[in-house]
Amino acid sequence: MRILFIAPYIGATYGGTSKIVTELIQGIGRPGVTVDLVTTDANGSENLDVPLNVWIPEKCYRIQYFNCWHWNDFIFSPSLVSWLANHVIDYELVHTHTIFAPLILFSQWICKFHHIPYIVTPHGMLESWALSYKAWKKQMYYALFENRTLKQSSTIQATASSEVDNIKSLGLNTPIVFIPNGIHCHEFENLPEPEIFYQNFPATRNKTLILFLGRIDPKKGLDLLAPAFAKVHEKFPETHLVIAGPDSIGFLPTVKNYFTQASCLDAVTFTGMLTGELKFAALTAASLYVAPSYSEGFSMSVLEGMASGLTCVITTGCNFPEAAAAQAAHMVDIDADAIANALIQCLSNPQSAKAMGDRARDFICQNYTWEHAAEKLIQVYRAIIDKKPLPKYSTFEVSEPEKLKL
Repeated sequence: MRILFIAPYIGATYGGTSKIVTELIQGIGRPGVTVDLVTTDANGSENLDVPLNVWIPEKCYRIQYFNCWHWNDFIFSPSLVSWLANHVIDYELVHTHTIFAPLILFSQWICKFHHIPYIVTPHGMLESWALSYKAWKKQMYYALFENRTLKQSSTIQATASSEVDNIKSLGLNTPIVFIPNGIHCHEFENLPEPEIFYQNFPATRNKTLILFLGRIDPKKGLDLLAPAFAKVHEKFPETHLVIAGPDSIGFLPTVKNYFTQASCLDAVTFTGMLTGELKFAALTAASLYVAPSYSEGFSMSVLEGMASGLTCVITTGCNFPEAAAAQAAHMVDIDADAIANALIQCLSNPQSAKAMGDRARDFICQNYTWEHAAEKLIQVYRAIIDKKPLPKYSTFEVSEPEKLKL
């Protein structure tokens, strides 16, 4: 099989989507499967310092970067489009990532012109909140372009069970496969000591840390987290909130104002984006993980928090009801008081919280790995290329709570 991945960006500034694309492609590349990735050098307000217009060999795949024009999340690359027009016929199937992106739209048009099947992974961009954010622009774009390209795709990959329902509600009549994201369990087996994190951020030392790990973005619910944390901090003064993530759209001043208005900014540390050992040290140093999101595709950071054995408080917007059903996370309404009450419950019952964190680690490693995701995608690719029925991935089978290794 010859597979081509197309993504507008893989710069770390863009958060989980970038990691998902690179992790998936590493899992898919293997004997008998040739897989390439084309993308741009976009990375927030800057550009990646990478060679352009040449193949760069990576483990199990190749990647080629193209120069682009970009402003915030709007990215376009004439050179990538030109390359694709000449080379898409070298592939048996194209897998596009994200939607509401002109670069992806042109790529799908080129696929259609050359009769090359393509798969679409929206990465949560068809969720209700995501569609309502800047709604008039998206409604126009969807009506003019996106609706048709989604209908013409071979299948749409949903990464969360609720995303399946939301896509079905659009009336596209396009096959949907449900293949969630994953993690590499071995990365969480020997986490570094928290001292590494404390040395970099001394204000967090000797505190009970609550960790938020994600982009500084309106959809992440930081306007809810501010009053929620203020309520928690009043009851537990030793708590300290760590907000770890990149600010790719200049939203950080607004977020800081949320915490100023809630009178708890002094108990908050903004670390910027954390990677590698420092990110894992932050997970080790934390006592709780919180994801107050309005909307997610399928959050990589939630998976990482749970795989680290942290007790996680997540909202319904995180689209992970399976975690709640397995008693592996606290799932609450998208509401500041609900978030605060769940955090207070965890801090008031540390033994129960630890037991939930232990369940979370086992639950994720048993069910949500990149190996599982890659195997299922390869089956989907083969079915499309061979023009056979798609695998019936309408549900994702997970271990029942009583079968977990506590």
